[in-house]
Amino acid sequence: MNHLYPIFLKVHQLNVLLVGGGFVGTEKLSFLLKSSPEAHVTVVSKEFNEEFLELAQSASHVTLIEDAYHEKYLGGKHIVIAATNFPEVNKQIHGEAKERFILVNVADTPALCDFYLGGIVTKGNLKIAISTNGKSPTTAKRLRELFEEILPEEIDELLENLNAYRATLKGDFEYKVKTMNEITGMLVEKERA
Repeated sequence: MNHLYPIFLKVHQLNVLLVGGGFVGTEKLSFLLKSSPEAHVTVVSKEFNEEFLELAQSASHVTLIEDAYHEKYLGGKHIVIAATNFPEVNKQIHGEAKERFILVNVADTPALCDFYLGGIVTKGNLKIAISTNGKSPTTAKRLRELFEEILPEEIDELLENLNAYRATLKGDFEYKVKTMNEITGMLVEKERA
């Protein structure tokens, strides 16, 4: 059973440390920036691959530090992602982050993760997160692709209209919930023959 608690973080208001500028680091940075283009990310790595540099240069809030990891880089961080090619360094990052009560994700090491970076589907204001509890990132990726294909682009217009209508409702919370449930109920009704 999946016991993960899903939350949506305002990463643009947090300070993220990413350690590693290779293939996995590129994947992690790409994921962060796709969901949160204004994410504040400090990246520490001895070297950065070409794709990583291109991605980092296209983002306004990514700071690159060409250096080996040192615990001093944990200062002022809320989230840490360890994505080096060295398991012993990743384990060190995990231990030092935990000592400081910083949430940490160690790439490809579920046992050393406080959170996973799941599949994300974004259609305007609608965002759906997909988790396989770390069991199969490939399945999360395929489900993301499926949802991206089947959810219409117009879903954002629907959300905007429902939000505008909700703002016009008078009455207590219970009334508003009941009214919105009635209106949105048609979204999940089965076709009747």
